Parts: sequence; C-alpha cells; structure tokens
Amino acid sequence: MYTIIASVIVFGMLIFFHEFGHFILAKLSDIKVREFSLGFGPQLFKMKPGETEYSIRVLPLGGFVKMEGEDTKTADPRAFNNKPIISRLGVIFAGPAMNFVLAVLLIAIISFFAGVATTKISVIPGEPADKAGLKNGDVVYSIDGQKVRTWDEVVNLISQKPCQNVSIVVLRDGKAMDFNLKTEIEHGTQRGIIGIKSNVVKYSVTESIKSGVQRTFWISKMILAGLFQIIRGKTRPDVVGPIGIVHMVGEAARVGIFNLLYLSAIISINLGLFNLLPIPALDGSRIFFLIVEFLRGKPLEPEKEGFIHFIGFTLLMILMIIIAYKDIMRFIFF
Repeated sequence: MYTIIASVIVFGMLIFFHEFGHFILAKLSDIKVREFSLGFGPQLFKMKPGETEYSIRVLPLGGFVKMEGEDTKTADPRAFNNKPIISRLGVIFAGPAMNFVLAVLLIAIISFFAGVATTKISVIPGEPADKAGLKNGDVVYSIDGQKVRTWDEVVNLISQKPCQNVSIVVLRDGKAMDFNLKTEIEHGTQRGIIGIKSNVVKYSVTESIKSGVQRTFWISKMILAGLFQIIRGKTRPDVVGPIGIVHMVGEAARVGIFNLLYLSAIISINLGLFNLLPIPALDGSRIFFLIVEFLRGKPLEPEKEGFIHFIGFTLLMILMIIIAYKDIMRFIFF
C-alpha cells in the first residue's frame, strides 16, 4: 500500500507538471483549451467551471491537454492551428520544459533541507585512499586529469575504473597534492571504490536553486551520453517501464523522503528528454512538424499529422505493454 500511495503521488506530480506546462502556455497564448486531463481511459472525475473541462481518468500513465484545432481544421481564431508558429512551439515545448523545472525544484528542496554532497571528503580507515595518504578535509580537484566540480562526477569517474590505477589531485590547505592509487570493487556491484565519503553541506535558498540547475544539467548530460552509447552499440539498453518505476519508487520511499524526491527528479528529467525525441505522438514530433511547416511555408494537413500521431501512440502503447511484461518478469518473478 505504501508503494502504491508513493507511486500515485510521484506519477501524479510528474504528469501534472508536464501537462500544466502545455496548459498554462496555451492559456497565455489565448488558445481555446477544451480539456485538461490527468490519465487515460474512462473518466473517474470531471468538472467544467468554464470553457475547459478538467478530468481524472483511470490509467495514470500520462495525460493530455486537448486544444481546439489541434488535429483538425477550424475557422476559430483561438484554435491551436491558427496561432503563429512561435506560439505553438512555445505551447508544445512548455510540457518537457516543466519536467526540467520540476527536477530543479525537487533537487533544490533536497539541497536546502538535507544538504548537498560536496567534493570535500572524509577518508575511511584502511581503505585505498587512506593507504595512499589522502586525509579528512581534502577537496578532490581532478581525477585522471579531469577536473571535477560535484560529488556525482567524483563517484562516476571512480566507479568506471574497478581494480584500476587512478590519479587523484586534491587541495589540502590551499595546496594541490597528487596521489596515485588502485581502486577496489564495491561489494555486490562492479563499481570501483577507493574508500572516501563526501561531506554534506546545507545550502541557502539561492544556492539550493543553483544546485538544482547544475544537478539537473549534469543528470541530463549523463542520460544523453548513455543514449548515444546505446545508439553507437557500446552498451545494451536497459529500459524500465511503469511497473519497474513503481518498484523503484517503492524502494526509494522505504529509504526516505529525500531518496524519493531525488528519484522523482531523475524520472522527471528522463520524461522531459524522452518527450523531446522526434517520435510520433510525443512533443518532439510536434516540434519537428512545426519546424517543417516553417521551412515549407505551409503546414501538413492536420488530419494527416493527427493520423501519424495516432499510429505513433498505438506503437508506443504496444511497446509499453512489452516493457511492462519484462518488468513483471524482472521484479515480480525474480
């Protein structure tokens, strides 16, 4: 039950922020919004205080903002397709953008209330770092010649080199000191470790927001780097669907609220980046069609574009079913 409640809150928050981005930009652009919905399928709840109907539907796997003239021709001057391209681009891009905004806010909350892991370290006695001469209070400056600014970068660079020699430069009392040591393998994983921990520092509101922006940018960069590795065939894709995400959310919730918030931020960034891909039915494909319209000087027939998005949506649903099956086999039966 705890997992279900946490998952509903996380999914609801992610979907709401994404669709609210579309919704608020549509309203600001004077586009007629017919429905704002959280979820798909039959309606569980609906209300219509004005021209827009607000609803909650059975399947919490997404949502939508239905705008006048989005996929059909109409003479209504407030229709989506009758607005300037820049306005339509703004409305479409606002959804993924709000996912990044949400990630920044979540990480900022963590930074303010729980603190941020810094590159200032504590050394575990008897471990490689201790044996090599690193001391408590040292600040990691670079690893194998690559300058590091965050604790995430420190962990990422070291973890990639299990049982390998690494060169670490630290700042001690303002002086740079160079150390060479061999990593060990973390128990239960294949990641390299050297026996150091980060010192956690709580940030002010301004510093927390800055940390949120920096961490969101870094996570986005790592996700894109991983995607390029998959495209190049350097690594195998490890896709997790809704069931897998529910499982991870439940595990994070059991550890603590800040772990849950951080996982939510990562999922939100993934959702924002995924939606920007030029795949039919996703925001990225709509942005692509608008760019094509700008270059051609005329739009594609709304009915044709709508059919392409419908086919894309159908294929995405089939893919989601396949991934859900794999999630069940991975997390339930094993």
